[in-house]
Amino acid sequence: MSGAVVRRFVPDLSFEQIAASGQCFRFEACDGYWIVSAFNRVLKVQQIENLCLFHCSESEFDDIWHDYFDLSTDYSEIKRKIVAQNDPFLTEAVKFGWGLRILRQDLWETLVTFLISQRNNIPRIRKTVLALCNGAHFPTPDELKNHSVEDFRSLGLGYRAKYLYELVQKVVNREFDLQALYDKATAMTHLQQLPGVGIKVASCVALFALHHLDAFPVDVWIKRAIDTYYNGSFSLQDSLKDYAGVVQQYMFFYQRSLA
Repeated sequence: MSGAVVRRFVPDLSFEQIAASGQCFRFEACDGYWIVSAFNRVLKVQQIENLCLFHCSESEFDDIWHDYFDLSTDYSEIKRKIVAQNDPFLTEAVKFGWGLRILRQDLWETLVTFLISQRNNIPRIRKTVLALCNGAHFPTPDELKNHSVEDFRSLGLGYRAKYLYELVQKVVNREFDLQALYDKATAMTHLQQLPGVGIKVASCVALFALHHLDAFPVDVWIKRAIDTYYNGSFSLQDSLKDYAGVVQQYMFFYQRSLA
């Protein structure tokens, strides 16, 4: 890791909250720092109130990490719009998850990790993803093409091993074009053509990799919040529909804390 340090004051960012948010699985605490592995890089970060220290060069920060942490998006304004709805649950969720942001993650890694995440808990997902990786490097489809279903199962994937095997083969054999997912109009449809990918996983990939901030993944925690606080039916005002995924993260993070 570089000896250079980039200093930025960011009022709406908490590395601790993002690491625990369930949107990424290679973001770990280590001796007062956070270690982020993404794009075959390792970044050490730390935080002193609103001062964020990124241990990298200015050029690497500008090329990779500025976008990764979505630092161009005004989360203060999004939070203001949410609180303006006068919804008690959402207001508390925003206060609790004040430092959450939607990371701009690698598409292939996000697709694989959320395929693994189905009916799984975060510690187990992290363990499986760590076993799949080689240090900071997340394996490419070509690097996984000779793995059998049993190879994947031995890493702790369980029934998901078959899905990952089939996904790798489809990508390697050019039966599925990952680049086609960058067409927002058809991304959700294409994603749900993949083995083991339903609307929830597709929505997570759309939100956390393709940065479709209008995506709203519904998992067990979101469903519990909707059932508990909204009588089973939840909708956003028009002013927030473009940021539905940000609202989802606040709801998800807060609801898990209440369990």
